[in-house]
Amino acid sequence: MGELIVIRHGQTAWSLSGQHAGRTDVPLTGAGEEAARALAPKLADRRFVAVFSSPLSRAMRTAELAGLTGAEADPDLVEWDYGGYEGLTAEQIRAARPGWDLWRDGVVPGDAGHPGEELRQVAARVDAALDRIRPLLSDGDVAVVAHGHLARVLTVRWLGLDARESRLLGHPHPGTLGVLDAEDGQPFISAWNVRP
Repeated sequence: MGELIVIRHGQTAWSLSGQHAGRTDVPLTGAGEEAARALAPKLADRRFVAVFSSPLSRAMRTAELAGLTGAEADPDLVEWDYGGYEGLTAEQIRAARPGWDLWRDGVVPGDAGHPGEELRQVAARVDAALDRIRPLLSDGDVAVVAHGHLARVLTVRWLGLDARESRLLGHPHPGTLGVLDAEDGQPFISAWNVRP
């Protein structure tokens, strides 16, 4: 069985400032492009049978620069829709809502472009993507290029855990990768938050 390689896109201005970038299509910074290129040697020896990416440019560009040509845009891999919290930092949200925790409290509705999404909706999208990915792993490795919170949800759903358990994983840094595997039918995390 192949491994599932989960890659967080490279740095953006918003990931650098800590702003929540869900559906806003923020481009990579120069450092983000460099980090994406640095992933290429780590991925070069793998035989990928499929590469899937969030359709947002920061993920698609990361895939391209990392040498993952032919990435298929998958709308189920787009980041959590943060609704009214789009563009805000956690500190700004907590100033208006003391004690706020994304995994426990979720988001508030935003405008028409950012209506917001509940964690269960993110988990349902991830489950649909995993249902398409799992059969492919019998033929080799699969890469997913996505976003920080989405990668955490995807990983805990890979493990068969409730999406709320995503809080137990460290937030992957931009331009890092994780490796998900299984042994005797039991899924596990082989590596997490690996820098190039």
